[in-house]
Amino acid sequence: MIKIGDKVKFLNDVGGGIVTGFLGKNMVQVENEDGFEVPYPLAKLINVDDPALNKGATPVVKAVVETVQQQVQEEKPKGKMVAGKDSPDFYFCFVPADAKNPLAGDIELILVNDSNFTVLFHYAHLKDGKYESVFHGEVPPNSDMELEVIDQNDLSDLPEYSFQLIYFRDGEREIQPSITKKFKVNPVKFYKEKSFQPNDFFHQNALVYQISENILTTEIDKMTEDDLRKVIKSKERQQPKLNLKKPVQPEIVEVDLHIHELIENTAGLTNKEILDLQMEKVEREMRQAIESGTKRIVFIHGVGQGVLKQEIAKLLKLKFPKYIFQDASFKEYGYGATMVIIRGR
Repeated sequence: MIKIGDKVKFLNDVGGGIVTGFLGKNMVQVENEDGFEVPYPLAKLINVDDPALNKGATPVVKAVVETVQQQVQEEKPKGKMVAGKDSPDFYFCFVPADAKNPLAGDIELILVNDSNFTVLFHYAHLKDGKYESVFHGEVPPNSDMELEVIDQNDLSDLPEYSFQLIYFRDGEREIQPSITKKFKVNPVKFYKEKSFQPNDFFHQNALVYQISENILTTEIDKMTEDDLRKVIKSKERQQPKLNLKKPVQPEIVEVDLHIHELIENTAGLTNKEILDLQMEKVEREMRQAIESGTKRIVFIHGVGQGVLKQEIAKLLKLKFPKYIFQDASFKEYGYGATMVIIRGR
């Protein structure tokens, strides 16, 4: 057992120090030889003052440290480059020992780096307006790192979780912008089995939050506040989804292609998969509008870099060449929508 005042050594780093405090259940504050206090996982410390380790000769402690260091080095993910993972996709995951009964055991909090970037991170708790540093380190490309472990007793007082991330690749010409993200997690989620879903990162179900927005989606989704207000108003005028199959003949149908309007969770989706979903929506809505006798259909795609707008134009020319399309009303949509004229007035 480690307590305040104990002398400890780091298992996967050189050096050690004196324990000056605890940062939750699994982290401690260690004052090193230079007088600096650093947070460190409790499980990765060895208590030099423990009589059980000092019994006999000092080399026993050294042997234990070297053995564990070797094991840690072997288990430490080295990361690898994967084709097609050039978007900075980072995730904050809650992984229970038993997803069917999350409260039956420990829940690991894990940072996932699903990209070809190397990530430097600072992980902290925000309580009562103050930040408490918990852990910092480096996550290699396409790997993950455990941040801490919680159990049922911790759910009554969950902090707001905070991340600061810097990501980079050797040989790049530009410096990538840093990422700051906070998460306020409702404890009720841990009492519901459906909160933990299958994912691409772990064998067991997990609660997954995306730290970084998908770059392609972010560019596509860039709209002014005025645009967003108009989209909300337009959605209020739309027929309920259950009535789409009824033989109605609306003058104009408006289709919002922003990905959060199409699916609830984009975790694990690549840029191409997101774009494919949006294009499937365009084709499906076009065919529905033609069958129902709709006169005009407006696809709201946002401004961004014009990626989605260009793909819509390609699809219309290829599969619906008989219909005229153009930029929708600037007054209503700015530059963020395309209108297709299906039949005249």
